[in-house]
Amino acid sequence: MRASRRGIGLVIVCVVTLAGCAAPTDLGVTPTDSPTEGVTPVGEATAVTANGTLEVHFINVGQSDSILLITPAGETMLIDSGNWPQEGEYVINYLQEIGVGRIDHLVTSHADADHIGGHAAVIEYFETQGEGVGAVYDPGLASSSNTYSRYLDAVEEYDVPLYQTREGAQMPVEAVDVSVLGPPQDLLANDQRNENSLVLRVTHGETSFLFTGDAEVEGESALVEEYGSQLDSTVFKAGHHGSRSSSRSSLLDAVQPQVVVVTSAYDSQYGHPHEEALQRFASRSIPTYWTATHGNVVVYSNGSAVSIATQDEAPTDPTSLRSGDPVEPGTYSGAGVRETIVGTRSVAPTTDVATDGGGELSLVDINADAEGNDNENLNDEYVVLENTGESTLDLSGWELVDEAGKTFEFPDGFTLAPGERVTIHSGSGTDSATDLYWGQETAVWNNGGDTVTVRTDDGTVVIEESY
Repeated sequence: MRASRRGIGLVIVCVVTLAGCAAPTDLGVTPTDSPTEGVTPVGEATAVTANGTLEVHFINVGQSDSILLITPAGETMLIDSGNWPQEGEYVINYLQEIGVGRIDHLVTSHADADHIGGHAAVIEYFETQGEGVGAVYDPGLASSSNTYSRYLDAVEEYDVPLYQTREGAQMPVEAVDVSVLGPPQDLLANDQRNENSLVLRVTHGETSFLFTGDAEVEGESALVEEYGSQLDSTVFKAGHHGSRSSSRSSLLDAVQPQVVVVTSAYDSQYGHPHEEALQRFASRSIPTYWTATHGNVVVYSNGSAVSIATQDEAPTDPTSLRSGDPVEPGTYSGAGVRETIVGTRSVAPTTDVATDGGGELSLVDINADAEGNDNENLNDEYVVLENTGESTLDLSGWELVDEAGKTFEFPDGFTLAPGERVTIHSGSGTDSATDLYWGQETAVWNNGGDTVTVRTDDGTVVIEESY
């Protein structure tokens, strides 16, 4: 995975003054003159045509939040950085594991210590050992905590541009659309931080993601009143770690999510996620992923569908979440795709999903001779398949086999829409909607000639081609 190597090119540079707590609505720094300066007002953004894959990583950081977005252009956005006792350790380790070298956009949903706990460490790490932090975005509500002071001290020390950001802004992120829906310019609930969380809606083609931070009754009500059905999103991060005071029925009815992700600890001292919230998801039959039992959750969007990959398999029925085994926060292992879902505004196939091949799956490329030593460059040895039919193929349990009998099995829930391609690499990596990894330790395909066979889950051969 490539890390972003370019800045975001903001025109306005903020002058940072001494960190600390000032007035309740002051960052403790000198922000831009306008709360939305440095970002584009909503309505002026050009439409983004989906091209490539957007990755959204919900990092398992226990009773806290940290979400990484990697855009098709390679830009990175980190929303929150985990809780204060870990001081960014879980987040930085994860970013190192997946090869991120720069944070282009660091977003503070709000100043609570379980959301900004790693900010200072993340800024210091990427400024001293990585390729920097492009800019920080904050709703502009201060905290008296030491964690908050250290965050602002790091912003000042490394001269990172800091922007107070509220409703009506369009963040300058390449290849996806990032709209700021909250908090409103006139803050809610006597300036309570939770209710005035920074709310982002990220759109990639026909798919979308809604992040509401810890917004509760007033914050969610303001969103529904202002935007209504425009909140419609494919993936929704449950508000306030799955609290009963968030993810309320009025918001869910507006968002109509097809997937929910809950971020909280398995043994949450607050009892998160609360049963009331889980029942709301269950009554709407929304598959729900919980970082406490699924571990790191990665959602891949190709612009028309999303594939959900998890570190561990666990129940996704909201009422059965707690029956899954806990995954230790801060641990890392590759994520496997569990299901693929058509995007919110996409038109579902009008024909039945094909499960028997019917000659609709085609071999379009095989690269048997990787650059250099095949065994040392396994991911450059690959097979490319395309759905050339008119209906979506459900490849769950199908097998790709070489002449020697080495067998790759497609993961459950993996589908391929008409015209879509998938590349099966011989090596290891993180599965996505467009790339799957065999996990072999030596080369599979014989450079001097081999036979590519694909058969369905009932053994029917749909491809058998020799080269």
